[in-house]
Amino acid sequence: MQSVSKELTVRQLYENKQRDFELEILCGHDGLGNTITTPDVNRPGLAFAGYTDYFLWERVQIVGRTEVSYLATLDADRRRTAIERVLDHSLPCVIVAKRLDVPEDLTAGCRERAIPLLRTPISTTPFIHLLTSYLEIELAPEVVVHGTLVDVYGVGLLFMGKSGIGKSECALDLVERGHRLVADDLVRITRRGRGLLIGAGYERARTLQHFMEIRGIGIIDVGSIFGIRATRLQKRVEVQVTLVEWSDKLDYERIGLEDQVTEILGVAIPVVHIPLFPGKNITVISEVVAMNYLLKIRGYHPAKEFDKRLVAMMGGDLDYHSEEDME
Repeated sequence: MQSVSKELTVRQLYENKQRDFELEILCGHDGLGNTITTPDVNRPGLAFAGYTDYFLWERVQIVGRTEVSYLATLDADRRRTAIERVLDHSLPCVIVAKRLDVPEDLTAGCRERAIPLLRTPISTTPFIHLLTSYLEIELAPEVVVHGTLVDVYGVGLLFMGKSGIGKSECALDLVERGHRLVADDLVRITRRGRGLLIGAGYERARTLQHFMEIRGIGIIDVGSIFGIRATRLQKRVEVQVTLVEWSDKLDYERIGLEDQVTEILGVAIPVVHIPLFPGKNITVISEVVAMNYLLKIRGYHPAKEFDKRLVAMMGGDLDYHSEEDME
């Protein structure tokens, strides 16, 4: 797996969301290269009041009516001191909500320290929700893996295995059976929140997302051949299917009572190892993996149900059809 480092500058925030957030830059243009490192934001009200022990200066600072109203109650010297107390930290930027009038000392302090000062007409609380949601996506941890991601019956199957083992061919067969290709060869996986993995094409190769290399044929365009229904841009990664070469020396899962898991970006997902040998229908097995997963998340575990019935049968607790009933 290849980790991808992510960062977002204030300039990128402004350029990407200027229209949606109706942002305007009041001053601090020289600091637009400041880096935003966390999706969390902070309101500096307590810091203005003098309590800075746990001041989260590394976050984007949101100034709303509460902060502006408090600063307006202070005399000129105390207001200047309160503002300098906050701005003396290396803030990424300050954003004023509700298009409030900005205190002159705040504007002057940001200009002097090259701290970008922006303003939006959106009310404080809705703006915080919008900004946090955007930053969570932009700064979400992500990794790029060599594999193939396919939507099978609504389940995101991530096919893994060594190069040339047949991941792309299996995906192509699934597409022909009505399932949808998300990405082949390079899959970018992003963690949203605590336990959600979203897979998509590698961002730098997004325009090549639905092209596929089939050995012996070359490059094909899945979308053009099978139509728009055969592709999708992203999908939640729910099960990893690892294709491995058959070996008599390896012990493969036979019952499935204990689910095997693997971790991607700290999130545990089920993993199924499928041994390959000539004549084995990997496509149908992949569909069964997806349907079996759907049964499990609905509370029905086939292997455990089999074990339960077997134990009951051994104990004589099951009723059986009479020998004359040929069905």
